Amino acid sequence: MTREDIGWRPTKEEVAAAAGRTIADVTGSRLRVLFVGINPGLYSGATGHHFAGPSNRFWRALRGAGFTPRELSPHEEGNLLGLGLGITNLLERATAGAAELDDQELRQGAERLRPKVERWEPGWVAFLGIGAYRTAMGMPKATIGEQGERFGGARVWVLPNPSGLNAHYRLEDLIERFAELRAATRGS
Repeated sequence: MTREDIGWRPTKEEVAAAAGRTIADVTGSRLRVLFVGINPGLYSGATGHHFAGPSNRFWRALRGAGFTPRELSPHEEGNLLGLGLGITNLLERATAGAAELDDQELRQGAERLRPKVERWEPGWVAFLGIGAYRTAMGMPKATIGEQGERFGGARVWVLPNPSGLNAHYRLEDLIERFAELRAATRGS
């Protein structure tokens, strides 16, 4: 039994102390979809799990779109591999928000990510966050959805950032965008 199984949550002090921490990638070879976050938030840094913040909607959107048979909790992220899904980030260090990252860091993050994608060979790479994607890839006119270019050999899809701070997208809208990706990846 893990501490997450018994309802453990980090304290405010533990969350604050997570600045700069990293989280292990959840990945393997030839996944159907590799989800790429911008970078871990402090709550994720404190727990050691992707998209762990209480207001983050990633896990609900995955379930709602049919990627997972039930809503997984962040500490069950390893179960994604059996479904052909994985998670990594453009930048590894945990911050309180994406506003703490600069354009050069995002571009360097994309350069660091490309060889990983080439090695892992996912069918699709789904970037979570249109603004970060535009900056990291130098594509200021990119839109949500499938992109015309490939990244590290994989097809590319851009999704909205599932953070609870992203007020532009309600959960229902996120689920719809994730479901579009799922439909496009069938057979991948």
